[in-house]
Amino acid sequence: MRRRTIALDQLDELVDEGRKQDRATPAAQPGGLRTVFDFELPRGYVDQDGVVHRHGRMRLATARDELRPQIDLRVKENPGYLSVVLLSQVITELGTVTEIHPGVVEQMYATDIAFLQDFYRRVNSEGHTRAGVSCPSCGTAFEVDLAGGRLGES
Repeated sequence: MRRRTIALDQLDELVDEGRKQDRATPAAQPGGLRTVFDFELPRGYVDQDGVVHRHGRMRLATARDELRPQIDLRVKENPGYLSVVLLSQVITELGTVTEIHPGVVEQMYATDIAFLQDFYRRVNSEGHTRAGVSCPSCGTAFEVDLAGGRLGES
């Protein structure tokens, strides 16, 4: 087997190509595999014009998505930056923001980052966005869809 070495900028081009394909990919692939999940941020990303963006879409991560941050210098200097780079790769839509990059994720509120990290974990390890919860008053157990609407909405 022949080994191929590519430069970081070539890897960036491959990722950009993949992102363009992801935006054109429907939420479910043939055969029923769901690869894109809608979400609503708890607070919302506020862009430089003061517009709040809450609705977005996240695709399933690929092996390349998981490996690419490992060669990013920002991640090597600060391992905590890994989730910023990773989230910027798998978020395909966020309101009317045209390009999702690490700078966008950096500007999000901590509440939204925590939500996205949990959302990422759920869709990539469990394959769904449901969470089991129970009522603190009566103890009744039920499921909520993290990708769904605001609390109290059906």
